Formats: sequence, structure tokens, C-alpha cells
Amino acid sequence: MAGKRPEGVFPYIGTQAWAERLADAVENTCEQRGLVPPPRAAITQGLATTLGDTEIRKLVTTSRGKRILNPTASRVVQSGTDQVLLLLCDVHGAAVAPWDLNDRTVSSWSPPSPEATQRVVDLIAAEATLESAEKERKIAEKERETRRRAPSGDPHYATALAAAETKLADAARRVREAERQQAALLSALGNRRPRPVVRAAEEDGRPMAALTVAEQTYEQAVHIQRYAAEQLRRSGKTRGYDLAESLVAAGQLSRGMSVLQQWQIRNADGRLSQLWRMVAVTANNRALARLDVFEVRPEHIVTGMPQPLVALPRDVNDPSLLLFNQREVLNRISQRLNEADALDETEPEHAARRAGKIATVPMEVVVGCSKPAALEHVLRGLNVNDHLRGIQPYDEDARLIALFATLVDAYAKEGKLAALLADTFPTAQGADLLDMDGVRNALTANGPLDPLASLLPADEKVSPVTLRDVAVRAITALVFPEVPTAGPRTGRRQVRNTGEFWPIVRASLQEPAWSQTKAATAEVRTRLWSAAVAQLFLHRANILAALGFFTVTEAKEGSGQDPRPLKELFLAAESGDPAAWTALVRRMAPALIHAPEPLVTPGQGSEAGEGRKGVRRTPANALAALTMAFTEAAQNVSQPLLLAFARSVLEHPDATLPPQAPDGSRPICYGERHLGEEDRSPIVPGMILVPDASGSPTPLVADKAWFDDLFPPDLARTTKPGSAAGGSTGSAADAGSAGATGDSTTANGQVQSDPRDRHVALRRGMPARIELLEGNYQRAGDAARKLKSDFKEAIDLRARLGEDPLPAEQRIQWMERLAALREAAQNSAVELDEVETLILKV
Repeated sequence: MAGKRPEGVFPYIGTQAWAERLADAVENTCEQRGLVPPPRAAITQGLATTLGDTEIRKLVTTSRGKRILNPTASRVVQSGTDQVLLLLCDVHGAAVAPWDLNDRTVSSWSPPSPEATQRVVDLIAAEATLESAEKERKIAEKERETRRRAPSGDPHYATALAAAETKLADAARRVREAERQQAALLSALGNRRPRPVVRAAEEDGRPMAALTVAEQTYEQAVHIQRYAAEQLRRSGKTRGYDLAESLVAAGQLSRGMSVLQQWQIRNADGRLSQLWRMVAVTANNRALARLDVFEVRPEHIVTGMPQPLVALPRDVNDPSLLLFNQREVLNRISQRLNEADALDETEPEHAARRAGKIATVPMEVVVGCSKPAALEHVLRGLNVNDHLRGIQPYDEDARLIALFATLVDAYAKEGKLAALLADTFPTAQGADLLDMDGVRNALTANGPLDPLASLLPADEKVSPVTLRDVAVRAITALVFPEVPTAGPRTGRRQVRNTGEFWPIVRASLQEPAWSQTKAATAEVRTRLWSAAVAQLFLHRANILAALGFFTVTEAKEGSGQDPRPLKELFLAAESGDPAAWTALVRRMAPALIHAPEPLVTPGQGSEAGEGRKGVRRTPANALAALTMAFTEAAQNVSQPLLLAFARSVLEHPDATLPPQAPDGSRPICYGERHLGEEDRSPIVPGMILVPDASGSPTPLVADKAWFDDLFPPDLARTTKPGSAAGGSTGSAADAGSAGATGDSTTANGQVQSDPRDRHVALRRGMPARIELLEGNYQRAGDAARKLKSDFKEAIDLRARLGEDPLPAEQRIQWMERLAALREAAQNSAVELDEVETLILKV
């Protein structure tokens, strides 16, 4: 920039030489404190390019010939076992971008996946197509109006008008098609966007104290950043005052926290831009409001500033030119505003007048940490803590998700997270080898579910379905931990032992004493559970659809989950076990809620009269009816239908393509059979087809109407309150005892009318029973071999260390127990011999 820049309140950014000095100071300070600094490029391109020379001079000092940070310009924050070094400085008011991952907007993002990312690409193309079609329609409308106003005496008047009408109709048809395509893509995305994937930045293969976003195209980066700003503005509407006007009038009174983050953007010419910027970890709303006051759009901060928006008088206007250098962009903004501020005729509403008190703002910038791999998790926790103490109200979903994150961190801080997971998954193949940082991220939906694979049994296949099932079970155990069984009553006052897990829940959620747990507590914790589980699904429905799933019993005593994995539950249900089907229904419940066509919704209808608001149907009633369908003689319901439906429900969140009808036709939602094609819902990935009596798919899509028709509310009203089949409140043991007589009677105590049905059911369940028995014997054999190996190792270690042998009474007790086990195994072998004989007679 030629010529002297005008003076003013808006600062000019320091030179590259001062940027290098700041980088030296940060690196030397981190070395002294034993912390990891950000990459050097992040300091010189993302941090120093927001500070003036005078500011950097205040931050840097010299000690023993080395540049270090001034002791008064930095502080260390302790978060559990992790440390974060913060630089206290004043940065340019337009230099900080809002963070996409703000916890107030967490419910607006869906789990990241390659399929969702591709759908965003398709959505961007569909929006461009729609915009083009709307322009063509407007042109066609103007042309038609011109033809209509032409003199009617023209011999070609009728022909030209008819052609214009046809052109307009074609343009309108293309607009409708583009709108339907856009609506279908939005529905396939769950009307949300996949959360940006952020990881620790690396330098020379080492993780550093900064973040980086996965590579994306320019169009994707603009789309995601606009969406993030839109959601942040939406969440900020609950504020009781105008934040932008507050900043204009009083400035920013408290420090925000920022972290350095890199965007990797592939531009239209194929060139990869790696831009370092500061993003607001806390004070996201203030960062967005500052940009609004400066009249700068957030996407331009992170994707490159169009040159015409910050053009100088001598510049040649080039709309295609993007400015990536942050120092140049901020200097241009400051020069333009200083020039306008110096003019007396500048209006009061001009940015030069309004942004004067936020020309620079106080900021804490992360310039070092002890564990870069956990930096994102630590910053999320600091963001949550800052907001939970604040006065601005949360959205309900976001507040509950933030509370659940604090609950998980509380378990980890107390060292109880691994112990609880080991108790919840007794057949896990490697519960003692868990990556606890990965587990925390997985349970809070801030990372992949892969770290949970160690909680699966050795014979269970690792898949998205089984990993999500493990995540739901783990979340349930965290929110509803098991409490030890009460001892026998002695007639004296006894203090109930609540175990080692419930006190963590009480402290984190600030609940009353265990004895004071009531229905309100159960409802609050059910909402928390529902919000935490909803993060695992692409299609996020109303979290109130889970109300009634857990009652006071679960809130006090624990969830009472069936420990069997999905594979074993399906085999047991196929063999006719009602307890296994009850457990499957509980596992299916979240997927029934969070589906493109939700099958379980919040309570609706009226208890006073069905004609006014429809049939009363609570979520608990819907699950109870589905549970009862296994043992009741329900119309048009068969065991193959139920099992096929269960498999489809559990697998639907992972579908990448819309369902295809068996005959090749376009599927139709069950409740929209009588509607016209234009009024029907789009068929999107995740929808499931209605199974027939044999379990084969039909051309209809399962929706709420189908579910209510097949599993009516009356089906569950025969169940006694509190029983296992009457909802989701009973434990697996209760369900097993309630269904123990299901082989000979129905749930109402009625004898089955046709022995042929019983005969068919028994023969159909035999293969599953054999496979289930095979798995049990396999596990028993593996356990025996492991026990033998452990005893041999113990004997070798005793001989090597010269330890005394165990007491004789201890060895005798163990031998007696093993003798009893061996006798039971021999008896079971005799039973199997008899079964082999019986097979020949079936």
C-alpha cells in the first residue's frame, strides 16, 4: 500500500519481523513450562497477524538471552490433569471468527460421515440449480407480461403469448423439481449439517496446540460457515438485549478465549489454501456480533476476503480476486474505517462510528497445552463451564448435552469411568484396554465410536449397529447407574449403600438425597439421557419422545439393562424368549424416535375424547404395545415380522441410499397411500420398508400411521402397571419371570388355542436355540482355557518369587467349586446326547 496510512482508533497489524519474535517467545515459554506450542505458522499467520507492533512489544520480553512471553501477559489454566497456556492480549476487533463447534448450537449439527458430506455437496449444487431456475422463471414472467401488453392486433400475438405461457410453465416446473430435490436432500441430512471434523494440528508429525479442519472445497467451507453463523444467531435470540448495540455502546468488557485453527480449502483453480485463523472458544456470540458491526461476513474471514469488499482507492476492481493474507485484510479494513472516521460527514450508522469501542478487544489465546490430542475436549469443557455459569439461557437440548458432557468428565475425573463400563459389559473382550480419551469423545458424540469396540464380546461383529448399541448402553449406565441391593432388614435404622457411581451423578446434576428421588428427578434424568442418545443419530427428533421410558425405580436402583449383546438377543428372541424381545425393544427405542419417519413421538391425543385430538398415545404405551405383540395374539403380527422390523430399525441410521421396493417401484409412506404424488414425503436414506408376515419387505414405508395400526394403544392396556411387558420400566430379570409361562399361555393367562402354532414356533426357533447354545459352550470353553493359563502363570510366578502356597482351606474351596462345575458340564453333555437322539424323531 503506497502512501502514508491515516491515523485512527483502528489498529494496523505489525510486520513479519515482529511476528517471528512473538513465535520465538511462545516456543521458548512453552519449553520452559514443559508445554507443547502451536505450529510456528499458526503463530506467525494466525496470531501475530491480528496484533500491532506496539501490542507485540508488550507481550515479548528477554530473559537470559532468550525471547519469552512477559509473565504478566500469560497464565496457565488447569483442567483436570491437562494444562492450557493462555496469552492475554488485545486483538483486532474483526480478527476472530465464531467457532463452528459452539456448545450452544450442538443440537444443530449431525454426526460427521462421508455420506453426509457428499449430501452437503449435492445440496450446494441443488441450491445453485434452484437459484438458476428461479431466475429463469422471473425472466419468463417478465416476457409473458410483455407479450400480454403487446397490441392485440399483431397477427402473431396469440402465438407469441402461447409460447411465453409455455415457457413460464416449463420454468415453474423446473423450480418445483429443484425445490423437491432440495427438500429431499435436506430431509436426508435430517435438516442439519454434519459437524466439521476437527483434530490436533501437526508439525513434523507431532501434534501441536492448535486445531485443523479436514480439507473441503471453497463452496463447502462457505456453506458450512454460513450455516454455523445462522445457528449461532438463532441461539442468540434468547438474549434479553441487543448484543451488537451493547458492544457499540460499551465495548467488550470481558475477555473471550480463542484458539488457532487451520482451514484447508480447495479453490476453484485446484489450489489448496491453508489458512490460519483465530476462532472463539468462548464469547462466540460476541465474535459474530463484532463482525456484524464491522460489516464483515464470517465466511470471508476463513475462506478469503473478496477484494472489492476491502478495496482501496487505487485498486483495480477484480470480483474474482480473494485476499488470503490476514495482515493485509485487517490493514485494509482499518485504513478504510480510519479514513471514514476522519470525515465529519460520515453518518453515525457507519461502521467507522459504530465499531470504535471494539477496534481492539481483550482476548485469551491458547498458545500451549500439555496434551494436544485432548485440546479440543478441554476447550469444549471450558466453553461448557463458561456457559453453565452464565445468565444467557440455553436451548433445552444444548443445555442437557452440556450437562451430560460434565457428567462424563466427572466419571473420568473420579477414575470411575472404566470401572462402570467394565460392570456394564461383563463379556467385553478388552474393557481394561480402553482409550479413555476416545471413549469420552465417543460418548459425547465428539469423535468416532471406534474406541468402544473393546466393549464388544469376542464373537460379536464390529459394525455401526453394534457400536451404536454399545454407546446407548454406556450412556444409559452413566445416567442410571446401578445401586447395590439393599441388605436384609434388621429393625434398626440403616443407611442405604448407594455404591460408588450414584454419588457422581448426584454431585454433577445437583440432585437431592437418594431417598428423595421422585418422579420429577426421573423425568429430568430421562431428558438428559434422551438428549445424549440423540447425538448418535443423523435424524434428530424431539427428545421428549423418551419421557416415561425410565421411572423412579430406574432413577433410584439403576437401569437394569440386559447384559446380552445384540446377536445373542436376536437368537434368543428367534427361539421364543420374551425377555430377549423385551430387551430388544429397549435397544430399539432410540432408533424408533430418531428416524426420518419417527415411529414413537411425544405423548399426543386426549384422554377426554378421541374425536377432539385423536387417540391418546404416550411413548411408554408405544413401547409396551410393541413388547406385548411378541406374546399376544395380535392381528397381522408374526414373529418373523417383528424380528425383521427390529433388524431394520437398528440398521436404518446407517443407510446410505433410499430404500428400493421389491418390485422396483417407488416406495410410498404407509400413511400417504391416498395422497397425490406431489404431496407425498420424499423417500430418503434411513426409511425402512414395512415387512410382511414372513419378514419380507413390501413397497410401503413404515411410518407412524403403520406403527399405530399394527401396534394399537389397546394392545398395551392389558399389561399390569410396572410389569416388564407394560413398558420400559422393568429389568431383564423381571421380564424373564413375567414371560416364563409364555410357552404355554398368553400374557392374559389364556391357553393357546391351536397346538399347531406352538409346533410351528418351536420348529422355527430350533436353529436359533442351537446357535445360542453353541455360543454359550464356546464362551465356557474359552473361559476354562483362560483359567488354566492364569493358574499356570500364577504357579510359575510363585516359584520364581519364592512365595508361600495358598492356605489349604482356600485351595479346597476352589476345588469343590470346580468339581461342581465339572459335574454340571457332564450333566449337560448327557442332556446333549439325549437331544441328539430326539433330533432324529422331529
